[in-house]
Amino acid sequence: MPVQAVAFVVGPEDGPGAALRDVATGLGFGAVHGFMDAAQAGRQAASAPLSFFLFAAVDDPAMLQPIADAIRAAPDQRLRFAPLLYFAESPSLDAIARCAAMGFDDVVTLPFTRERVAARIARQLDVPQIYFETADYFGPDRRRRPGEAVRSGRGAGGRHRRIEIVRSPATGIRILRDEVTAA
Repeated sequence: MPVQAVAFVVGPEDGPGAALRDVATGLGFGAVHGFMDAAQAGRQAASAPLSFFLFAAVDDPAMLQPIADAIRAAPDQRLRFAPLLYFAESPSLDAIARCAAMGFDDVVTLPFTRERVAARIARQLDVPQIYFETADYFGPDRRRRPGEAVRSGRGAGGRHRRIEIVRSPATGIRILRDEVTAA
């Protein structure tokens, strides 16, 4: 990971959060911070072109909804389009579906080795990513994911915004295309 990118670890100071901070530090992020809130993340990431949000495992991923919503609603596109990665120790299909519905970019399962995590992070970089915004969703395109139910407003011809981006640790978020489709 080039040193320009910043990682924010969402989780406890010890246990899974500490382990995730160690992984992020080992990957070579320019800085690794504990997450307090979206405003603080915006201030800490102001000099970095790209941020990642690494979420430590929790008993119920639904408790992460307010944090994911705050990041996805941020006015700064460096936060709004930042990759959200959830690190699940023992994921259920329901937990994975909840993370997808919250706009997470990836759910990483054990083992959390440096090589495996680096490969998952690399999937988020330097390739076009499609995001959708509807009345009740903002996040990666989930239409091509097998087994995911279609939510209200998505895939049903409702009004939506389709945004194509590329993330680069050197240059940040670049919007390639931004289209609004009316119902």
